[in-house]
Amino acid sequence: MEFNSSEHPHKRYNPLKGDWILVSPHRIKRPWDGQSESVYSDMGPEFDPTNPLCPGVVRSNGILTPVYKSTYVFTNDFPAMLEDTPIPPQSDDPLFRIEGVRGTCRVMCFHPKSNVTIALMTIDEIVTVITSWIKQFEELGKTYTWVQIFENKGTIMGCSNHHPHCQIWACSFLPNEPYIKNINQREYLEKYGRPMLMDYVERELKAKVRIVIENQNWVVLVPFWALWPYETMVLPKRHIKRINEITDDEQITLASIMKILTTKYDNMFKTSFPYSMGWHGAPTGPLYENNDHWVFHGIYLPPLLRSATVKKFISGFELLAQCQRDLTAEQAAERLRSQSHDHYLQENQK
Repeated sequence: MEFNSSEHPHKRYNPLKGDWILVSPHRIKRPWDGQSESVYSDMGPEFDPTNPLCPGVVRSNGILTPVYKSTYVFTNDFPAMLEDTPIPPQSDDPLFRIEGVRGTCRVMCFHPKSNVTIALMTIDEIVTVITSWIKQFEELGKTYTWVQIFENKGTIMGCSNHHPHCQIWACSFLPNEPYIKNINQREYLEKYGRPMLMDYVERELKAKVRIVIENQNWVVLVPFWALWPYETMVLPKRHIKRINEITDDEQITLASIMKILTTKYDNMFKTSFPYSMGWHGAPTGPLYENNDHWVFHGIYLPPLLRSATVKKFISGFELLAQCQRDLTAEQAAERLRSQSHDHYLQENQK
């Protein structure tokens, strides 16, 4: 029997993380009688007087949210890390290690209106979001080793507020995901003389099978080693190490490709597509001065699998043994690629 990657189970290696993904494409045909999520398609009103992220509304700590017109950044009222915290007692026992951490957590509202998302914003509005990210990164990077910009969108992803916003957590340490990516990218550069993700994007541009969108500066693709059904990665066509190295022109083309990608997501199941997304780039601080191995990139991790109501679950074998997916990366890329660039909510407006 001849191997067919869209029919037969196999493993794929993730060189960024040094682990393997089990791919089981034949399982996508199985019936589903498990949990289905409710569809949240109502974008709600432009302004909600009970929503603390809306302009002019008082937050739970009594602070008034100003009447902002563009983006707005404030320190999270319930931060996961604090800038000033006591150092825990040290232990020589290797089984009970503990270290102190310092950090800050901020919230950034994308837009004053609650009923918009990145997919429904204008290119200029998205560029404003990107420039605000860069400003926050440069400010926090002077103090902290890692600045994580991320967006949780949709109740399925644990988002408790539907107003368009993201979070920015800055910390004094290198977290697990960038820590392992730092090691593997460094080892690749030392072995092959080129940054891993620059080699990767070059080969994907030749193969074409996993590319969803591209423009003169950026590529969106479903990674060969993707775990989530419609996971995508945003990669630059030139070597960029950090978000603040993006040129003005690259900010515009990045905004364009983000809008198209999130539109395609929404069009897939005619819903406001949930996801967690974020940016990874070279760490900051004196310990990480040599970062030629790093390539700045974005990751979108949407949970939906079969429809707007059926998501992928991480459970059983995946929690106890190894990550697994059903739909192949190539199949996912083809389905995303085939979606319209025009948002389904705006098609009748033309």
